[in-house]
Amino acid sequence: MDSDRISRRRVLGSLGATGVIALAGCVGGDDDGDNTSDNGGDNGGDNGMDNGMDNGGDNGMDNGGTTSGPEGTLRIGVLQDFSGQLAVYGAQGTAGFYSGLAHKADNDPLSNEAVSAGDYTYSVGDIDIEIRARDTQFAPTQAQQLASELVTQDEVDMLYGVGNSGGAISVINGVVDQAGVPFITGPAASAEITAGEGTCRDLVFRANENTAMDARSGGVYIADNTDVDQMALFGADDAFGSSVVDNYEAVLENRGVDIVDKRSVPEDLDQPEWVGLLDEAENAGAQGIVGGFTATGLTGFFPAFLDGGYDMQLFGGFASRLTLGVVGDTLQQVLDDFSDEALEAAEFGPFTTRYHWNQYDNPINDAFVESHANAYGVVPDLFTSGAFTAASAVIQAMNEEGEVSPDAVVSGMTGMTVTDTPKGENGYTFQEYNNQARSEMTVAPVTVTPDSQENWPAAIQPGDPIERVSADDVTIPAEDVSCDLT
Repeated sequence: MDSDRISRRRVLGSLGATGVIALAGCVGGDDDGDNTSDNGGDNGGDNGMDNGMDNGGDNGMDNGGTTSGPEGTLRIGVLQDFSGQLAVYGAQGTAGFYSGLAHKADNDPLSNEAVSAGDYTYSVGDIDIEIRARDTQFAPTQAQQLASELVTQDEVDMLYGVGNSGGAISVINGVVDQAGVPFITGPAASAEITAGEGTCRDLVFRANENTAMDARSGGVYIADNTDVDQMALFGADDAFGSSVVDNYEAVLENRGVDIVDKRSVPEDLDQPEWVGLLDEAENAGAQGIVGGFTATGLTGFFPAFLDGGYDMQLFGGFASRLTLGVVGDTLQQVLDDFSDEALEAAEFGPFTTRYHWNQYDNPINDAFVESHANAYGVVPDLFTSGAFTAASAVIQAMNEEGEVSPDAVVSGMTGMTVTDTPKGENGYTFQEYNNQARSEMTVAPVTVTPDSQENWPAAIQPGDPIERVSADDVTIPAEDVSCDLT
C-alpha cells in the first residue's frame, strides 16, 4: 500500500461519523426527526454582529427592477428550528429568507436578533411583510401544531420553512390541505416532498435544492469526469437513503455506468457486519461507492471501509459549516502538512455542493455575501441561497401580479423564473409539474480556509468550482415523478 493510500485512510478513519461524505449536507428527516447528518448547531450568528432591529425597506426601492408596485400587507408564518439539534439549519433558512427580502428592498436585512422566535416587520417598497417566526424544535408534531396556530390564531397568509422533512410533510397533510394556505418548504430536503403525489400540491413550493439534486449532480460528475464505470450504491433503509440511491442509479445508468451492487442498509449496522457487505461490493467489481447515510449510519460504514483497504473511491457532497468545522479540526490533527496539496494527495474530494458563498461570482451574490456577513457574522452557507430565492420569488410574484395576496404569490410563483438569486440572474426556475425550483450545482475540491477568509468558522471550505452541473441534469424529470400539476 503506497503512502498516499495510507494518508487517505488515516484522514478518513479519524473523521469517524462527522458525515462529510455521502451527501452529508442533506436535511432528510423521518417523523422521529433523526434522519440528519449535521448534529448540533448554533444560531447562525454566534460570532456575528448585532445590528439591532432594522425594520428595513424604508426607501421603498424594489431591487427587482421597479420603484413602485402593489400596496398592502402580507403576513408570513416562518417555521424554523431555532433551538433543536439543527438550529444552524434554522438559522440559515431564516437569515437567507431575510436576506432575500432585503435584496428586493435594497436595504439591510433584519438583524441577528430576529433569527429567533418572535414577531417582526419589514417593508419592501409599499409591501409590508409581517413575520411570525416560530421555533419547531426539529419536531414534526411541533411544526404541525405551530403551523395550525399560525393559520387559525395569527391568520397568516402563507407559511415558509421547516427543516425536518417529516415536519414539512406533516404541515402539508395536516394544515395546508385543510386551510388552503400556500407553503414554501425549506430547508427540508427530501425529494419526495415535491416529487411524490402524497405531498405534491398546487400550494406547495420549494426553492431549496433537494436530495435528488445532490445525488444527480454527483452522478453526473462520476460518469462524465472519472474513470469509474462500476459502482456500488448503499443507502439507509429510509426515505433519505432511498432517494440518494435511486437518483444516483438513474443518472449513472443513463450515462453508461454499471451498478454492480445496490443495498438498503439499517443505520445501526455495526462494523463487522459492514465488512461482509463491502467485501461483496468489491468482489462484484465496484470501483466506487456511495454511502447514503446520516452520521448514525456512517459510524459502522467508515471504520469498516477504511480498515479493509478497499480499492473503491468514496463520493458525496459538501456539508454546512458545522460539519466542515469538525472535519477541518480533525484534518489538522491527522495531517502532518495541512495544505491543499496534502488534501489532494489524500484524495479528499472533490465533492458536490448545492451552494456555498464562494461558488458563484455575480453582482447579486457579491451583495448577498457582504450584507449577510455584516448582519449575521457568517458568510452564506449551504441552505441560504434557496432561502434567499424563496423570499425573492414571493416579492417578484406580487409585483408581477400587481396584488399583495396569497393568491398572487401562488399564481406568480407557478412556473416562475426567479430574477434575483445568489446563483445569478434567472438562476432558479419553478417547474410547473411539481413546483420544485431547479438550479445548477457545482463540484469543487476541498481546500484549506485561508487566513484572509473572514466569517467562515471552519478550517476547510469548498475551493473554486471545477465543474458546473446544469439544472436540467440535476432535476428529476417530469416523467419520473408521481405527480403532475400541469
